[in-house]
Amino acid sequence: MPIPLLAVIALAPEARSRLEEAGFEVIAAEAGGRAGAIGGSGARAVRAVLTNGSTGLGAEDIAALPGLEIICALGAGHEGIDLAAARARGIVVTHGPGTNAACVADHAMMLLMAVARGVVGADAAVRRGDWEGARQLRPMISGKKLGILGLGTIGAAIARRGAGGFGMPVAYHSRTPREGTGWLHLPSAAALAAWADFLVVATPGGAATRHLVDEAVLAALGPEGFLVNISRGSVVDTRALIAALQQGRLAGAALDVVEGEPDVPRELTELGNVVLTPHMAGRAPEAAKAPLGLVIDNLRAHFAGQAVLTPVA
Repeated sequence: MPIPLLAVIALAPEARSRLEEAGFEVIAAEAGGRAGAIGGSGARAVRAVLTNGSTGLGAEDIAALPGLEIICALGAGHEGIDLAAARARGIVVTHGPGTNAACVADHAMMLLMAVARGVVGADAAVRRGDWEGARQLRPMISGKKLGILGLGTIGAAIARRGAGGFGMPVAYHSRTPREGTGWLHLPSAAALAAWADFLVVATPGGAATRHLVDEAVLAALGPEGFLVNISRGSVVDTRALIAALQQGRLAGAALDVVEGEPDVPRELTELGNVVLTPHMAGRAPEAAKAPLGLVIDNLRAHFAGQAVLTPVA
């Protein structure tokens, strides 16, 4: 019989078909139906949950699913999953580190270039007939200092693109230095921001990194510095960022993620030195298949009594 799997995130028809072909009965609970699905009559039968880092699965949800054995996060993030509640029940938690790293790194470099070169504003000016107004002097990227906050798989991919493609000196901050990179490790986020021309946030989300990029870090980055965030909106203090941008204490920001998304503060949308994309850095046809494939491999391994491939440590 198919194994009941509750999906608390939206699934494309192809993704649902792949899960069903792999032997799972998919119960969709996205778009406001999550509470009903978790608390409904079929909840006792659910043995697996598919979620992602930002949607997560809380302790109350876990408690309402007595048959739950495994929670799979689609992608690397898992900050919204209550790991303590899962471990207390012996529930396995997996994620997908590195499955969309190339796509996210490409998007990060696109955002970096777009905000530095003023692409969005220039495009708007040309479209309204203001050709000369669009021809402003904008900073180069080549040779500028690239700071990476969080040198995991994605951070390293961004660093390679900056160093190899644009000749950018690279430094990074993480809890421990990463052996064999050849890049400069700095002891704090503020020290990295003070060094960098571009600060790219690529660290995991969650309580440990909440508002890691705060007023002090933004001040260290300075009025000629640019911030790029392809990580989680919670890593950046949004109020401090808005104030720095409004007051000219930061040159610009390019954000794929925002605190409280999809609700974006009006102050951000009104700023001309901000580029915004809707949490789409990892979304591309080429990148879509690998994360779900890893989820299916983890599910198959678990229900075959084997060790999962990518457990959350």
